[in-house]
Amino acid sequence: MTNDNALIVESAISFLLLLIQAPATVILFSRLLKGPRRHPPIEPQQPIPELLGRVSIVVPTLNEALRINPLLVGLSQQSYEVREIMVVDSKSSDGTPNLVKATQQKDPRFRVITDDPLPSGWVGRPWALHNGFLYSSEASQWFLGLDADIQPHPGLVAGLVKTAEAQGYDLVSLSPQFILKYPGECWLQPALLMTLLYRFDPAGINTEQPERVMANGQCFLCRRSVLAAVGGYSSAKSSFCDDVTLARNIAIQGYKVGFLDGAKVLKVRMYEGAMETWKEWGRSLDLKDATSRSQLWGDLWLLTSVQGLPLLIVLTFLLMSPTLLYSPIPPLLLLGLNLFLLVIRFAMLIAIAPSYDRTNAKGSWLFWLSPLADPLAVLRIFLSAFRTPREWRGRKYI
Repeated sequence: MTNDNALIVESAISFLLLLIQAPATVILFSRLLKGPRRHPPIEPQQPIPELLGRVSIVVPTLNEALRINPLLVGLSQQSYEVREIMVVDSKSSDGTPNLVKATQQKDPRFRVITDDPLPSGWVGRPWALHNGFLYSSEASQWFLGLDADIQPHPGLVAGLVKTAEAQGYDLVSLSPQFILKYPGECWLQPALLMTLLYRFDPAGINTEQPERVMANGQCFLCRRSVLAAVGGYSSAKSSFCDDVTLARNIAIQGYKVGFLDGAKVLKVRMYEGAMETWKEWGRSLDLKDATSRSQLWGDLWLLTSVQGLPLLIVLTFLLMSPTLLYSPIPPLLLLGLNLFLLVIRFAMLIAIAPSYDRTNAKGSWLFWLSPLADPLAVLRIFLSAFRTPREWRGRKYI
């Protein structure tokens, strides 16, 4: 191939990539510009007498003995706004119920129930939460679903309920502060998180389109009356991202749904190391169970364009275009666009840094190199998007 022909091919490929990436960049930029207008992070608060007994807390568990103690301690520190704390255990074999019963001796708000055998068509987590909802007190005005791996700060529940009532939310969930410990996860986990931040509005922005609502089941507060009106968790029974599925179903019914920054009121230690993070978190991040096929393809296009390709394109130019200054206009524009996207990506690290507790992490500096894991993170979303999970938290699904 002659040099002129090579330049023509290079220009054609660059022009095609520009057509793919430029619209996605505009969409991304429009979302990121909403950041300064978002609701400030939730703050811990003291309860007021009017909140007495308003909240029933439900925690689904399955072999959580190694990580549930911080949750039990944190919930014991919540005040009189909490009426009851119900742990719905799915026949754990590691002594999880015994840990809860030991806490119950000090705090009678705790109790353990075992959920019924898993019916056909249900996933374990929404089934446990649905059972907790059915057995919770009808006198409570709010239902709060919490995961066993979170570490709530004192004042979490009071601050959450006060914010929900002040802002008129019917459902509100929180993004946590993630605890990182090992080098691999310091590098990979922020890249996986970015796949969410690029697809959806920032936490603290009220999303007007129900199908784009974001939620986090790790801390999921809903008016009990609203949950009763939609049949509990039944509309999300077969979803492996039941939190987002249920939140969108509730938003479609016209209720006000919010997703706020909870980094100041709860932490979470989700997975141990990069491999577990890749396997467990990566297969739910696609949100395919709560997303139409067209939206899923749109999200994959967006992630590929603004997160997966920029690093690869810039590296390709550096390795294969020594005469870059003499390249035609389209390749130069493509390089400029992708350098711009990389600058945005590295700048986002400053924005998300408060969402991470790296105090005791080994290799915590790798957090600042997490954009280099972006192509892998996008690949993980692709791998998950077209596969139905067959096993989740030790349970097998046909």
